[in-house]
Amino acid sequence: MQSASRSMGVTYQTMKAGDVEVFYREAGDKDAPVILLLHGFPTASHMFRELIPLLAGDYRVIAPDLPGFGNTMAPPRGEFAYTFDNLAQVVLDFIEAMRLDRYSLYVFDYGAPVGYRVALAKPEKVTAIISQNGNAYVEGFSDAWEPWQSYWREPTAEHREACRASLSPDVIRQWQYFNGADPDRVSPDGYTLDIAYIARDGAEEIQLDLILDYRNNVALYPSFQTYFRDWQPPFLAAWGKNDAHFLPAGAFAYRRDLPNAEVHLLDTGHFALETHAREIASLMLEFLAKTNVAGGPSPGAGA
Repeated sequence: MQSASRSMGVTYQTMKAGDVEVFYREAGDKDAPVILLLHGFPTASHMFRELIPLLAGDYRVIAPDLPGFGNTMAPPRGEFAYTFDNLAQVVLDFIEAMRLDRYSLYVFDYGAPVGYRVALAKPEKVTAIISQNGNAYVEGFSDAWEPWQSYWREPTAEHREACRASLSPDVIRQWQYFNGADPDRVSPDGYTLDIAYIARDGAEEIQLDLILDYRNNVALYPSFQTYFRDWQPPFLAAWGKNDAHFLPAGAFAYRRDLPNAEVHLLDTGHFALETHAREIASLMLEFLAKTNVAGGPSPGAGA
């Protein structure tokens, strides 16, 4: 492994991926093994602001903003369909444009269904997976999903409006960030920026489109699980156990298809990096040091 004194400075750049100008953060040696960090709802790559420097001494760490989030410039709604299939295709185009041959995936929240689509498309490129409150099993859903599930079952205007509450500043701040976490350790930086992003013109409608399309992620869970069984990627779950949306049962469910999966529950909420970045970085560094991050798994590896 490289010395921790090697370059850890974060750079902020863009890369053209199809019709999308992807904004991304990067740190670490260009020749080091790659960790691709995929953020969730309603945030962007700034959620990794504390994690990136903790990993960059040993890895090349890259964190893009997904279309519809953060500083990535995508076509407006109506010219670009905001679906998880399309978000994943942009990430695949970004990976190709960045010439990334092998990478570990860190997936959080929305980043999980995006990242698992990437893994399905290019399984031989994925060297390991770290899931931080990133779901792939129905056991992970709490009752808090009911308004969204009602919209999935009946995509009416009324149900769409009911989901708009998920985008309110109070819900983002209290339910996404503070719930289940030590409030004294939650910086205002993350939720303040997320609230500002959601307040931009057209942002709410994009997010409501993605909320409806989330039902297609659930429909793909069997395919994700088949990928896990067939490829046996080294897997680490670092899970905020007090998450009001994704329950710890969703973390342990991975062991059904990945019997060697490591599962660690942290005493915090959904945005675990806000309070436990150092703990998660330590888990990742120990985990990745034990895996063949340069070679990647092959079908049936570890079975």
